[in-house]
Amino acid sequence: MNLRSSNRWYILTVLTLVYALNHIDRQIMVILQQPIKLEFGLSDTQLGLLTGIMFAVFYAILGIPFAVWADRGNRRNIIALSLTIWSGMTALSGFAGNFWQLALARMGVGIGEAGGTPPATAMIADIFPAKRRALALGIYTTGISLGILIGFILGGAIAAKYGWRAAFFVAGVPGLFMAVILMLTVKEPKRGAADVSVDPVSNMTPDIAPSFRETIAFFASQRAMVSLLLAGVFVCISANAFLVGMPLYFIRVHEVPLSELGIALGLLIGGLGGVGAIVFGALCDKLSERDLRWRPWMIVVTGVLALPFIVWFLHAPDKQTAYLAYAVPGVFGLLYASLSYTAMQELAPLRMRAMASAVMLLCLTLLGIGLGPVVVGMLSDYFAPAYGVFSIQRALLVMLGFNVLSIGFYLDSAKHYREGVKRASTH
Repeated sequence: MNLRSSNRWYILTVLTLVYALNHIDRQIMVILQQPIKLEFGLSDTQLGLLTGIMFAVFYAILGIPFAVWADRGNRRNIIALSLTIWSGMTALSGFAGNFWQLALARMGVGIGEAGGTPPATAMIADIFPAKRRALALGIYTTGISLGILIGFILGGAIAAKYGWRAAFFVAGVPGLFMAVILMLTVKEPKRGAADVSVDPVSNMTPDIAPSFRETIAFFASQRAMVSLLLAGVFVCISANAFLVGMPLYFIRVHEVPLSELGIALGLLIGGLGGVGAIVFGALCDKLSERDLRWRPWMIVVTGVLALPFIVWFLHAPDKQTAYLAYAVPGVFGLLYASLSYTAMQELAPLRMRAMASAVMLLCLTLLGIGLGPVVVGMLSDYFAPAYGVFSIQRALLVMLGFNVLSIGFYLDSAKHYREGVKRASTH
């Protein structure tokens, strides 16, 4: 193995860039909703289907077989194949002539992206020790912010000048080149390389992966993991409702032009979110050295702090006030993902780590990414006769209820977290 491919920071950088391309291709649809709606004559519910369940169902369900493959095979190769598929399908989205053709392309993006996160998070957990794992996964999660930042700014600018079809093409092509770079410069790391020791009475050896049934049975017995998943689902439903609802809110309520909107949301969600994921991920690592329960506690604290600012944002009298109000939620907005994935890796034994990510991916994607946009779209259509352009504001206010539900489950996960980590280390 050459020096470059063996360097854990280089591997993390490449995987983060791949994850950024993942989110550019996924979120480009979000910033392009309004022009697509106008050209195809779609309802908000149909927009929710395109940004939600029609993408998420394939992304979520196929994450399980990809994870089974990743726990047994070469994860680098799986990521490269997946990257090629989702990038190609993104480029093809620009050729869609109607709702169903675009829906099929989005399904293809979901199929490809299903093989990205589980093997990547498992690789990162293998090359970074526990005391640096939240920071490493926080950096990896900045791929979300980079993807949103680049996708929104690039998508808004290109769509404003050349149309929404060109934006899809420009977003998809770079991933094909990145797949080649991944194959040529990154090698598969040794499983568990960063773990200091393995319990001698462990039933898990590095060369023997557990069956799917054994893995799921162990997960179900982990109270901290079950509560973590439920909490993540609820906050993810709300987060993705806001992700797809905010562009519609700004365009309809505050009449923000698409070119300005891409920059504003790219910075608010992507830029600030990336900074928050790194800073608070590092802070969480420090606090977790004293008490492991800070993994879920950090999500609770930042979530409670963000709530009043979100309410202010939705009642802002003008766009400048709305931008200002969303700054605090923007900093905290991506943190739940990085810390939840970190916690899942710590609550799972070595040979179950890719599956742990896949299970979280299944729950967050199918229910969070899948339902959030659809529910907010249906609510917006329901409120439209009474509230007109403000229907999307009312719909987003309702979605905040899911944030409140998540807090209770994160607190329950914290209660059982230390016991769960101990079980995982000796299984």
